Amino acid sequence: MSSLARLGWSSFFEQDRDSDDSSLRARVIEEQRGAYRLAGEYDGWGEVSGRFRHEAASPADYPAVGDWVCVRAGESRALVERRLPRRTTVSRAAAGRAIEQQVIAANVETIFIVTAAVDDLNERRVERYLTMIWDAGAVPVVVVNKADLAVDPHSLVDRLRDRFAFVDIVAVTAVAEDGLAPLTAYLKPASTIALVGSSGVGKSTIVNRLVGGDRQRTATIRESDGRGRHTTTSRQLIELPGGALLIDTPGMRELTPWTDEAAVDGAFDDVATLAGECRFSDCRHQTEPGCAVLSAVESGVLDPDRLENYRRLIREAAFEERKHDKAAAAGLKRHWKKLHKAQRALYRDRNRLK
Repeated sequence: MSSLARLGWSSFFEQDRDSDDSSLRARVIEEQRGAYRLAGEYDGWGEVSGRFRHEAASPADYPAVGDWVCVRAGESRALVERRLPRRTTVSRAAAGRAIEQQVIAANVETIFIVTAAVDDLNERRVERYLTMIWDAGAVPVVVVNKADLAVDPHSLVDRLRDRFAFVDIVAVTAVAEDGLAPLTAYLKPASTIALVGSSGVGKSTIVNRLVGGDRQRTATIRESDGRGRHTTTSRQLIELPGGALLIDTPGMRELTPWTDEAAVDGAFDDVATLAGECRFSDCRHQTEPGCAVLSAVESGVLDPDRLENYRRLIREAAFEERKHDKAAAAGLKRHWKKLHKAQRALYRDRNRLK
């Protein structure tokens, strides 16, 4: 298998290659403050070219771990001239007030949503992750770690399967000898898997067990509140012994999906299906007569907590979309203002020359 194929290269990326293009193809396997560690036809560190910086419209245009890029080898490091189109993009709204898309990983086939059987298990948080993953185009798998600490892990998993009927749910114990066996089916050669989840759920321990060594630094959780400390500070793509590719990500303290209402419907397929039976096509499932969603809640078919989280994510998605629209409008206004200013200066200079 070639170095590119081993790293997940496929016909999707090959179609972008021009016969006259002599640049090298490489995959971003680590990012460190604007520097990128690359592997493929070029192995080493690189940085984006000046032209790349000039043409990038937003931080989301820059390479992320998992991206394929075109590079030119230099004396000390390569120059990244272009980023290839992404098959999938895992992103979120940047933390804080900035209206920016933060790309977490690119070209990922499967995403493990890692949660812990005790303390961290939160169905609403899982739904947030699912919204992000469905929108990315990847396949989610909910991984319940530390199953050995649960009083009844089987009923816990059954509860999750009832709530997320179309998502694979697996229980693992990262510290046990064969505790990660349920993940084997997803670890296919050259396929890319990402791990997301809160701090302290055992993501780094899972990575270490899959790699077969202490690749990622781990830390015990705080006994006072059961919360973990961040031990992974940068995203990396790691090649596993069996050939699968694993991206570990730092725990997310703040998770606002960078998505729209359609993606929320994808994560809440049961609610979306029921909504199709509502009397009104624009039903908001609040107090409207003939609402099939509210009827399902009243009859016990739909968990009211799931409906409430659906409403919350729909509101957030609508709010984020309005912010994006305002930001785009402001940017367009600045663009035209700059053009008009340049035009006035041009006419003023012409008049001076007459």
